[in-house]
Amino acid sequence: MTEPTPQDVGRKVGAVVYALRIMRYLAGQGIPSGATTIARSTDINISTCFNILRTLVTENQVVIDPETKTYRLGLGVLELALGLLGTNHSDLIRPELDRLAQANNALICLWLVGDNNRIVLLDRRFASRSVRVDLPVGKRLPLFAGAAGRIIAPTLELTADEWRTQFDRVEWQKTVSVEQYRREIQEARQLGYGRDNGQLFVGIDSIASVVTNDLGQPRYGISAITLAGQISEESMRILGIDLRDTGERIGNALFGRAKV
Repeated sequence: MTEPTPQDVGRKVGAVVYALRIMRYLAGQGIPSGATTIARSTDINISTCFNILRTLVTENQVVIDPETKTYRLGLGVLELALGLLGTNHSDLIRPELDRLAQANNALICLWLVGDNNRIVLLDRRFASRSVRVDLPVGKRLPLFAGAAGRIIAPTLELTADEWRTQFDRVEWQKTVSVEQYRREIQEARQLGYGRDNGQLFVGIDSIASVVTNDLGQPRYGISAITLAGQISEESMRILGIDLRDTGERIGNALFGRAKV
């Protein structure tokens, strides 16, 4: 058997994509659904959908109610997940950090949003070829610091006094006014990612997204950190969108917000 080529690795198999789409739909619904509803909701041809459902039933991934002709996830899905139960979240997230680092030639950091008004660096990944900034695992920063702070701030329910206290804890190397910071977190809320252009640390640019739980509470921040000017403005925008989408995908996977 020959080794797959890079082109083969990047090529998607339609039946597998459809099967995963169906399973994500059933997971997100939480209630049994008929084949026609599933096909319409996942944009899959009804005949193809039915054949995939029948295969998933034989593999114990999906079960069918013979009376109502509806489908739901089966115990086989739990069997597949047993190897992940109890696994540390940072271990599960690490492949995404590696992908981001390699694709963008940047330091990618995973921050834990702590209950002590700080974020703590849990993990960081980087491309070996890059000239980069580095931070030690365990590094602690104020909750509102940097790009991560700007996208975490909109997810918090704080009084005006609490908000001002968090802002005042940040030691900016380049002055940031309260009004400017409020504008920047509003922009972060709209874009889905935050930016810090050499304000927390002069000469260092960062961009970040947030991972929230099913209640919308911040659990992790994911930031890309580079030397100023190392990544073009357009590339930073694309990176921000990737970080936003990655954060949403991780939140969906870890905290039960499945999407089709």
